[in-house]
Amino acid sequence: MTALKLLAVFAHPDDESMGMGGTLAKYAAEGMETHLVCASRGEVGWFGPEEQNPGKERLGQLRTTELENAVNELGMKSLSFLNYVDGQVDQADPAEAIAKIVTHIRRIQPQVVVTFPHDGNYGHPDHIAVGQFTNAAIVCAADSSYKDPQNLAAYRVQKLYYMVDGENFVNLIAPFMGDMTFPVDDQIRGEAPWQDWMITTHIEMAEYCHTAWRAIQCHKSQLATLGALAEMHEDAAVAVLAMQGTFFRAFSLVNGGRAKETDLFAGLR
Repeated sequence: MTALKLLAVFAHPDDESMGMGGTLAKYAAEGMETHLVCASRGEVGWFGPEEQNPGKERLGQLRTTELENAVNELGMKSLSFLNYVDGQVDQADPAEAIAKIVTHIRRIQPQVVVTFPHDGNYGHPDHIAVGQFTNAAIVCAADSSYKDPQNLAAYRVQKLYYMVDGENFVNLIAPFMGDMTFPVDDQIRGEAPWQDWMITTHIEMAEYCHTAWRAIQCHKSQLATLGALAEMHEDAAVAVLAMQGTFFRAFSLVNGGRAKETDLFAGLR
């Protein structure tokens, strides 16, 4: 039987642990291969005193190491970078970015791909761009006439999911996070929670959230973004993380229906 594989495609170091660490830890512990493609190295994600900012190059190196440690904690099989600059992913050449992701899809051959939804969870342009590039790459990867940089054989992904935040989770964390809005051009963007009926898939992974919390702690440079959540006792933090595991099934070649899934590999086992 072909090994079951999941490929997550995100924008920044920490997206994987803070967004779906419990789910990734669960599947790795169950023997599935979990892989990560990260678009950038987080070069502009500094949240400490400005006089202590190490600069883009050093911060990128620091956050790369943090991500490597988190990936190891989560038991993931591989980590790859697209090497775009943090904050400029949406300005990447689309053809080039799509081709890079196609190469990883064809090389890894995952049945399941997870990426950001159309709104990037809270409107981050890098998140939105990565989600769009990944959607396009899945189409191109299955097209035998599409040539990627490594000239790999066509491969068809079976299921695509968007990592989404449900209302209950957002309502719980909002008091701890403070103002979760930020400006983009002439707009103010922020979290747009998904109502429960919109969520197609909920993964029970509470027993793996201690691992997820340890992975989050690997991203030391980013803990300030969690607000008061970062100061929580581990047991309390784990209870919060256990409310994640919510996804939207964007497409599936193997199952469907209104019943809420409890497994990203439903229809594939």
